Amino acid sequence: MYSKLPKYRYKKTLKMLKDILPEGGIIYDLGVRNPFSEIMEKEGYKIINSEGQDFDFEYNIEIPKEVDLVTGFEILEHLVSPFPLLKNLNCKRLFVTVPLNLWFSKAYKNMNDERDRHYHEFEAWQFDWLLEKSGWEVKKKEYWKNPTFKLGIRPLLRNFTNRYYAVYAEKSLGNYTNYYKGVLNL
Repeated sequence: MYSKLPKYRYKKTLKMLKDILPEGGIIYDLGVRNPFSEIMEKEGYKIINSEGQDFDFEYNIEIPKEVDLVTGFEILEHLVSPFPLLKNLNCKRLFVTVPLNLWFSKAYKNMNDERDRHYHEFEAWQFDWLLEKSGWEVKKKEYWKNPTFKLGIRPLLRNFTNRYYAVYAEKSLGNYTNYYKGVLNL
C-alpha cells in the first residue's frame, strides 16, 4: 500500500493526537490496519480498526463503548458523501485529517484502484461546515504542509502551501446553526 511512509505527516498527526488523548487511550480508527496504526500502538494506544467496509454504503458503525476517540486519517476524501458517516458516528470525540484542495494540482486519482481516489479535496471552511452540519463542534485544528525534495514548480509550491487539514471535534450538544449562512450570503 505504501511505497514510502509519509513521515512528516505521521509526526504531525502523532503530536496532535498526544495533545488530544493521553497515552493508553482506546482509539477506533476508520480504515484498515496501516503503518500509522502500528505507530500509535508503539506510543501506548490501543487501536481498533474498521473492517475496510465502504462507508458510503455502510455508515452505521458499531463502535465499542470503551473507545475514547474515533480517528480517520486520510479517509473521508475517498467517500462520495462523508455526511452520513459523520452524522451517524456514535462517539463523543473525533480526530480526522483530510487533504486540502490545491490550486496547482488536480485531485488524486489512482487509475488502477477505484478505492484509491479522492472524490473530495476540501477547503477548510467546507470541511468545518460539513462537520458542523453533521453534528460536530470543531475544538482544535491545524494545517500541515507536504514538503518534498523533488525538482519542479509543484514540488517547490508544496513546501509553502498547506496540504493537510487536521481537526479535533466533539459531538455538538446544540442544533446545527448554519454559521455560514450569513457569511456566504445563502
